[in-house]
Amino acid sequence: MTTIKDIAAEAGVSPATVSRILNNDTTLNVSPETRQKVLDTAHAMHYKKKSRASNKSVYTLGIVQWFSPQQEMEDNYYLLIRQGIEDFCMQNCIHVVRTYKADLNYIDALKNVDALICVGKFSTDEISKFRAMTSNIIFLDMPIEDITVSTITLDFPQAMETGLNYLTSLGHTSIGFLGGKEYLADQKLFPDVRKSLFIKYCKAHGLTYEPYILEETFTTESGYQMMNRLLEQETLPTALIASSDPIAIGALRALNDKGLRVPDDISLMGFDDTSLSSFTAPPLTTIHAPAYDMGNFGANILFHILKNQPATALKIQLPCKLMERQSCRKI
Repeated sequence: MTTIKDIAAEAGVSPATVSRILNNDTTLNVSPETRQKVLDTAHAMHYKKKSRASNKSVYTLGIVQWFSPQQEMEDNYYLLIRQGIEDFCMQNCIHVVRTYKADLNYIDALKNVDALICVGKFSTDEISKFRAMTSNIIFLDMPIEDITVSTITLDFPQAMETGLNYLTSLGHTSIGFLGGKEYLADQKLFPDVRKSLFIKYCKAHGLTYEPYILEETFTTESGYQMMNRLLEQETLPTALIASSDPIAIGALRALNDKGLRVPDDISLMGFDDTSLSSFTAPPLTTIHAPAYDMGNFGANILFHILKNQPATALKIQLPCKLMERQSCRKI
């Protein structure tokens, strides 16, 4: 049986440090790297801790990301979700096995996890495989109708209404939409509900929108290309809302290249509130998506599921808020 002394020898720290880390002593002053090294060592040596207070074990939580590491760095929405998960796990002595769908044999790496967080969009076959691995599972950023599966998603109806109410309050009656398309592993299109919500709102409020809807991918390059296509038309809307900040930032670059000024010539709104959005010129008005909180809540819920095994799944929608900066103006 592995002991605390065994872990200490392998990790190169004192037994007291190992004990305090495994008991989640928040007063212990060690680096995050040391804390994670001890947790990884305990997991690798198959150490099982019994807490006198709760008789709980050290858990292993698997993360599967549908984005590749490169895509995650280009659009930090999913990076923030993962950071929220990992911060909760570090604070609660939960070992993390992080995988990406782009990894070879990523399914094998997840075989012995106690619980699984699936981040992103997955096909029906993939969902079935994940659920066969463990019943302790939650999906983040993907709605699943099955009432036995826990999910956390954004409240897109509230988010889009907030953004469009703001634009109409500024007097805009001609609004465009720059969106992105996402495809599952089986090549099925996963529709962006923001597009349908945008159209529904525009119809209900008598706005001009039909000539100004474009969709490509959720990248800065796509935003740039879509904006250039829009600029080839005879007329432009007075405002644009994008499905992501990278799309909006690409559109901003295209407008700058053509000598058009935001917001003097056209107002521009993003979605996500990524770290770059407040550093554009002008700073980007956007809808804040609580990505970090989504990850943190997801790990917290799985921790609760592991300890209590509730019979009821959770369906959670997180509200989004407007971040008003300088890229939209009243007309």
